Amino acid sequence: MKKMNRIVFGVIGTLVLSLITGCAVKRPLTIDQYPAKQGSLREMTYSPEKTTFSLWSPGADAVTLRLYASNESTEVLKKVKMKHRADGSWTATVWGDQKGKFYTFQVTQASSRWKMQENPGIFATAVGLNGKRAAIIDLSETNPEGWEQDAFHSRIPEKDAIIYELHMRDFSVHPASGIKNKGKFLSLTEHGTLSPEGLKTGIDHLVELGVTHVQILPMYDYASVDESQPDKPQYNWGYDPLNYNVPEGSYSTNAADPLCRIREMKMMIKALHDAGISVIMDVVYNHTFDVENSRFTQTCPDYFYRMNKKGELGNASGCGNETASERVMMHRFIVESAMYWVDEYHIDGFRFDLMGIHDQSTMMDVRRKLDARGANYLLYGEGWAAGAPLYDNNKLAMKANVKQMPGVGAFCDDLRDALRGPFSDDRESAFLDAKPGMEQSIRFGLVGCMPHPDVNMQEVNYSKEPWTVLPTQSINYVSCHDDMMLTDRLKASIALQEGEMERLDKLAQTAILTSQGLPFLWAGEEILRDKKGVHNSYCSPDSINQIDWTLKAQNQDLYQYYRGLIQLRKAHPAFRIGMPEEVRQHMRFLETGDNIVAFVLKDHAGGDEWKDIVVILNSRREAAEVMLPKGKWVTYAADGKCPCEPENKSGIITVSPQSAMILHTR
Repeated sequence: MKKMNRIVFGVIGTLVLSLITGCAVKRPLTIDQYPAKQGSLREMTYSPEKTTFSLWSPGADAVTLRLYASNESTEVLKKVKMKHRADGSWTATVWGDQKGKFYTFQVTQASSRWKMQENPGIFATAVGLNGKRAAIIDLSETNPEGWEQDAFHSRIPEKDAIIYELHMRDFSVHPASGIKNKGKFLSLTEHGTLSPEGLKTGIDHLVELGVTHVQILPMYDYASVDESQPDKPQYNWGYDPLNYNVPEGSYSTNAADPLCRIREMKMMIKALHDAGISVIMDVVYNHTFDVENSRFTQTCPDYFYRMNKKGELGNASGCGNETASERVMMHRFIVESAMYWVDEYHIDGFRFDLMGIHDQSTMMDVRRKLDARGANYLLYGEGWAAGAPLYDNNKLAMKANVKQMPGVGAFCDDLRDALRGPFSDDRESAFLDAKPGMEQSIRFGLVGCMPHPDVNMQEVNYSKEPWTVLPTQSINYVSCHDDMMLTDRLKASIALQEGEMERLDKLAQTAILTSQGLPFLWAGEEILRDKKGVHNSYCSPDSINQIDWTLKAQNQDLYQYYRGLIQLRKAHPAFRIGMPEEVRQHMRFLETGDNIVAFVLKDHAGGDEWKDIVVILNSRREAAEVMLPKGKWVTYAADGKCPCEPENKSGIITVSPQSAMILHTR
């Protein structure tokens, strides 16, 4: 009877609360009972006749829409009490043409442990200065000329990708770049830019180098740069999300104009597409800049984050919080946000920061949505986390679980660290320093981290079983933004002698660009860029992070070697076979001694015009002798030249110290 009385009084209390708040239905009492929003997560839909608003906030007691004449105005033009719906969303319609106005939502939730403040919502698509208010705009007005015909992503097959990572500011801010719009989206629309020595910079440099994709560090609206001070030197990588679905204002020429940042980002993407280059977006859905002031907390407190049983926030990101992708609405937010960037901005793929925090189901739903839009979208990420996520490890998108996620790739730290040494110790070296024991790890990376009869998994440095199904799931690299440059790492870990820096750089990149995984380069590696030894330069000044374009003239020999390797890879499908059985059939390793890795791509691998190809990597400080397979061989690369003057070879050949040799037969 007591239990029945509690139920009756509970129902009566809920009905009374519904009358007070204007709710038509009972709202759930716990986060686990929150309903999923029906339809799109978009929160503002504009037309000249009316603008409709919808905010999912099932725990709220009330939600008020506030309209402003501008981003800076203190006077509220209009307050509209939004109506609650059964799916947990709150809606309002404002009649008349509202274009140009700004808006926020004010959620009232007495049960929240956080101070509730007005905010632009979780799915704002246009904002004002520093992203504090959302803007009512007509997105069609942001499209550059020819935008409707722009659809480049379908042209480059995944296996043919050569990825080049860059930061908007790094790439253009140096005085020697010759670029007018330094640090801006428009910097990658400028053609004809030259260094003081008359060498190509900017987008023309990318075309000349030959890469197929650029992966751009976060270019959504992030928190750490004050957009109101565009002339003040400010730097951040951008891994501090604020508004996920809006371009970063500091990369536009006018951050105060909500249309400007959108239009200029689209102009950049179209310019890259017109130049034959696809655009990969670096996304950071795994955490937010802070928790209390995040759009997630101010919309639906505690729902979007993982917490332990004590209510303490998880911290697998190392940034004080981790998002809960396994929850229905966080899952939907990630998927719909990514598709928004594809549909509205023509993004060609995604690099997921700390992908290991997300659950596999979310990543696979992103993959399925991309596939439904056409072929050849890239999807990969960091297959790890900065700490232990508060979720079942077997269900996370960790590197070890990539084989359970077809079409999703991960960065290969096995190959990276086998070449240059472990991430955990900048002073420790590996294969490039002629340390034995790394050969099987390098073999593993070269085959794309999949099962192969010539790889002894027991001798691989990190992985004790293959983690890919397709070789293209392995993103092969030797340095990236989040680490020392290869140049800095070599200086820190090896007592370099004259000429060794360039020789070892060429040797490392030969492994990357002849592997069956997808090759990945960090901007400036090709001209011997460094970061003055700084490992984590996320907020270091331009003096550390900028690319000094005068290095291109100083290191032309190295630059031409990179170009030669890229041209070789693009011209010969043997280096990008793509299918696992064909890799196992056509790619075999030669038996060599310590500090030498050699493989043959045989029998017109991948339909190549060359019958057989041999690649030899010698990290010894002395010349090495290697027995070639039977046949008449011709050198293509040797002694640090790619291409080199061709020479006929057979039998036992001599490979120069700290160098690679590539040969072929017809």
